[in-house]
Amino acid sequence: MKQRKFFILLIVFFIAFLVRLSDHPANFSPVLAVALVSSYYFSKKISVGLLLAIMLVSDMFLGFYDWRLMVVVYGSLAIAGLLGSFLKNDLRFSKVMVLSLVGSTVFFLLTNTAVWAFSSWYPATIGGLLECLASGLPFFRNTLLGDLFFSGVFFGLIMAWEKYSSVIKNKVSVTSSY
Repeated sequence: MKQRKFFILLIVFFIAFLVRLSDHPANFSPVLAVALVSSYYFSKKISVGLLLAIMLVSDMFLGFYDWRLMVVVYGSLAIAGLLGSFLKNDLRFSKVMVLSLVGSTVFFLLTNTAVWAFSSWYPATIGGLLECLASGLPFFRNTLLGDLFFSGVFFGLIMAWEKYSSVIKNKVSVTSSY
């Protein structure tokens, strides 16, 4: 069991790392899905550590940016990742999709508010915040699509694997009892 979990940890790390470094639509990323998967499989500490490692290592290649924005980006992903702990005792596909939507929304609201608060791009008014949020909507669309896609793929594979594994175990236990 520990080897399987470690293997899953490595796979999701490398998928997220490689996709972040590849040419892809802005914000269409597996990072939130990885956060959900890792918090489903591992402790909160390991989950957040994995997420921060993916982000830090890939940002070393992509380039760092305003540290205040980085803190909000990393923090909002960590918050979204902690949502995966709600799946531990009740893994359902519909719940995965809802948590992906919640995580995407948290990420969008926190990061766009941080851009408004920490940059000079928008006036420091409610109108400026609304303009900033409106400007972020195309990125939010990509965030939603990426999070739903990768969460669906990752958790779909996990659910199929767990179902397949239980079928194999049942066949083995039935044939070994003869």
